[in-house]
Amino acid sequence: PGSSPCRSVIMGAKAVGVELNKKLLNLQAGEHLTPEFLKINPQHTIPTLVDNGFALWESRAILVYLVEKYGKTDSLYPKCPKKRALINQRLYFDMGTLYQSFANYYYPQVFAKAPADPEAFKKIEAAFDFLNTFLEGQTYVAGDSLTVADIAIVATVSSFEVAKFDISKYANVNKWYENAKKVTPGWDENWAGCLE
Repeated sequence: PGSSPCRSVIMGAKAVGVELNKKLLNLQAGEHLTPEFLKINPQHTIPTLVDNGFALWESRAILVYLVEKYGKTDSLYPKCPKKRALINQRLYFDMGTLYQSFANYYYPQVFAKAPADPEAFKKIEAAFDFLNTFLEGQTYVAGDSLTVADIAIVATVSSFEVAKFDISKYANVNKWYENAKKVTPGWDENWAGCLE
């Protein structure tokens, strides 16, 4: 529940009407390193989806898979190459810049009791500056309707909120985020996971 990537998959599944059979792994106890789990996912990361014997990990890939396989329309991941390319760019931005800045700054503090790194904090601010620019004049992060990019990024931004990062300094992000809370399926479960 505390993992943004896991919560994004939960919201994505909700958006396409898929009921997940969720399995909670205790990472501190090494449950993701058991031979059984390594057979499913040798990279031993979460989330991992198993769909009728097909195993997939990396939350953004899972989001796309769920929409392509189970979506009743293509609204969350349109077939248009240009729209899809923009969504992909935002998904990769989330993975490599926004979420990565969260992990680089907060994980050492939480898991290793390391002091806060001001240089890592600057990377968070830079990531939010980029996101704020992407959202100039936009209601959604990649186009004119909710997509998998919004779902991935709202999971990440909600983790920043619960970590007490001041989102309000970024007017476009703040406006988008307030709307995303209302329109993203599964938001309540996402927020409950954040608080947990």
